[in-house]
Amino acid sequence: MDLGLGGRGFLLTGASRGLGLATARALVDDGARVLISSRSPESVDAAVTSLGGAPSASGVTADLADPDAAETLVAEAGERLGQVDGVLVSVGGPAPGTVLSTAEDAWRAGVESVLLGPLRLVRALVPHLQEGAAIAFVLSISVKQPIGHLAISNGLRPGLAMTAKALADELGPRGIRVVGLLPGTIATDRIAEIEAASGDAAAMRARTEAGIPLRRVGRPEEFGRIAAFALSPAASYLTGTMIAVDGGMTRGL
Repeated sequence: MDLGLGGRGFLLTGASRGLGLATARALVDDGARVLISSRSPESVDAAVTSLGGAPSASGVTADLADPDAAETLVAEAGERLGQVDGVLVSVGGPAPGTVLSTAEDAWRAGVESVLLGPLRLVRALVPHLQEGAAIAFVLSISVKQPIGHLAISNGLRPGLAMTAKALADELGPRGIRVVGLLPGTIATDRIAEIEAASGDAAAMRARTEAGIPLRRVGRPEEFGRIAAFALSPAASYLTGTMIAVDGGMTRGL
């Protein structure tokens, strides 16, 4: 299928590794140009190099929890991409912990990074988007069911998902689409860190895979292909929906 991505420009946050980088690679492989951002300049530089560098890929250092990051990203996107045809909004996962054990400061930090940071970016970017543009939020299956020891994610991701639904209503008349992507357990560095912290990574992986109908965790490129499609003109009638990329892990509809 021709996704119609050739020559189009996309901004991707949190994209120096993991799901964001996998999406950037899928977009570039199909002819798009990308501007990726992350908090670490070294990670950004390495990711841009892995994507082939200019003119297909460029990068900028930014932390969405910083109130000034949104305007910086929008300005850089305009300069490097010209027209922005879509954005993948991804942020690092908030601190783990249970509802009762998680400190209030961690909740506040989660609100800044998971909720307010993405909203600031979208508000700054929307005036520059044209008909046919797409916004994709990287969320989590915690939108549909709680994940153990990830209380902040369980609390905030569903709120951002409903905000994405509301944005789809607001931006639909302008021909701008909004979707949410709900990854399950994908083999990223963050998942490896969580497994290692359990004390027995192999046992935790085995328990996880036993609860997935496909009996394996996902690969980053599998998520990247779905995200690239959702952002592409080929998905032109897809908006206001949450797309689970989880191997069947989510039990609810």
